[in-house]
Amino acid sequence: MQKRDASSSPQGGEPVLFLNGVSKSFPGVRALNDVSFTLRAGEVTALVGENGAGKSTIVKILTGIYSPDAGEVSVGGRPRKFQSPRDSWAAGIAAIHQETVMFDELSVAENIFMGHMPRLKSGFVDWPHMRQRTAELLKSIEADFDPDDKLKQLSVAEKHMVEIARALSHEASVIIMDEPTAALSRNEIDDLFRIIAQLKAEGRAIMFISHKFDEIFRVADSFVCLRDGEKVGDGKISSITESKLVSMMVGRPIDQVFPKRDISIGEVVLKVEGLSNPTEFADVSFELRRGEILGFYGLVGAGRSEAMQCLFGMSAASSGQITLNGTPLKISSPVDAIAAGISYVPEDRQEQGAVLPLGIRENITLASIASHVRNFFLSKPSELDAVRVLGKRLDVRAAHWEQRLGELSGGNQQKVVIAKWLAAKPKVIILDEPTKGIDVGSKAAVHDFIGELAEEGLAVILISSELPEIMGLADRVVVMQEGRIANIFTRGTWSAEKIVSAATGARKAA
Repeated sequence: MQKRDASSSPQGGEPVLFLNGVSKSFPGVRALNDVSFTLRAGEVTALVGENGAGKSTIVKILTGIYSPDAGEVSVGGRPRKFQSPRDSWAAGIAAIHQETVMFDELSVAENIFMGHMPRLKSGFVDWPHMRQRTAELLKSIEADFDPDDKLKQLSVAEKHMVEIARALSHEASVIIMDEPTAALSRNEIDDLFRIIAQLKAEGRAIMFISHKFDEIFRVADSFVCLRDGEKVGDGKISSITESKLVSMMVGRPIDQVFPKRDISIGEVVLKVEGLSNPTEFADVSFELRRGEILGFYGLVGAGRSEAMQCLFGMSAASSGQITLNGTPLKISSPVDAIAAGISYVPEDRQEQGAVLPLGIRENITLASIASHVRNFFLSKPSELDAVRVLGKRLDVRAAHWEQRLGELSGGNQQKVVIAKWLAAKPKVIILDEPTKGIDVGSKAAVHDFIGELAEEGLAVILISSELPEIMGLADRVVVMQEGRIANIFTRGTWSAEKIVSAATGARKAA
């Protein structure tokens, strides 16, 4: 690939940040190869690509966590070498991540001014000035909480606002937003986009990373597309269609995003009757059959995940009956659920689904470790045999099976989490937002694999907030609203309007 000056990009707006010929390698992996692009004042640039394309590496280079092997980063026309995140921060670069990195026990003001608190001549913190400045920053972004509020009292959306205020407190010229909407409701997303418009108007350059194409086309002015560590395209967002951008990202067209298989659905495997919890859901009843994909849909707070977590023994039910293959179950803990043949792949793979410091082998065999004990000792060869089979089946891409899970892309981490629960040989598998935060190519692979599991006779519960995913994969859809089942639709009888109406309670869905 021929190197070119990043500043030659034909975009409008004053150049703020250049990446010119940046490369970065790790043992066995070339993460970036000769990448060049520009971020400009008053513009939102979407950085798009599959997991593993190099987006995270670029963010870590820009925030001073990694140093490039070749090429340079320029900010404000000056070449910069970041030895630490503090150097990046001093250069005017701020990052807002999917998982906020702040201090829950400290106040909003303390979090905003951490590392650059205003001082009196005596050297003590100027608390009145810091609170006043915090109040001004919060008012400027229309945040409805106080400087003295503890961070732990805030919602995810409000914590994002604190991070934005923190960037503004340091007068950052470049703001990186890495999957900022992953855990936000629709209203909170609208609020974030209002703030982004405000930041644009103030002349800040914004790099926006998201796997949600509707957000990219709504908020971005331009795009930079990466594939396998190389830049494969850039330009105005208005100059490209969604299908062309997908093809650019994955190197091939995805004609069928939701490949629904023709599967013969068998007998009832799981029956849930009147499952209730005093505060989260009530009277949840449904049946799940062998080879069936049963979708659960609802708005944030509808109780879908809470009901499934209760079914898996993560919380206690106040009433209800669970029957598996005709046998009543008493599930008091996840151990009981796993022993009965129920597996649960959680929404938050990093906090609940995986142990990032451990290797791929250790993560995959974690839920089935007893099956690899030989003569009272854990058999590593037995583990590796199972890991090779599941890793190949799910196309987990890694340097080796001992590689730390935290070093893999989000899509590959998710495949490892799914492999862990398949290793336990379940009869029922619950997939809670299985494609959250992963790229379009990995999504297609996960969708196809879900269909494969059902075809093999596994009973699948699919929880998803993405309506096209639910409608594309499920045989039936259970719609929950405010902790109760609002309706159950079968394939061929539903429409997007009916499902959303049931989820919102807007009108009685036929």
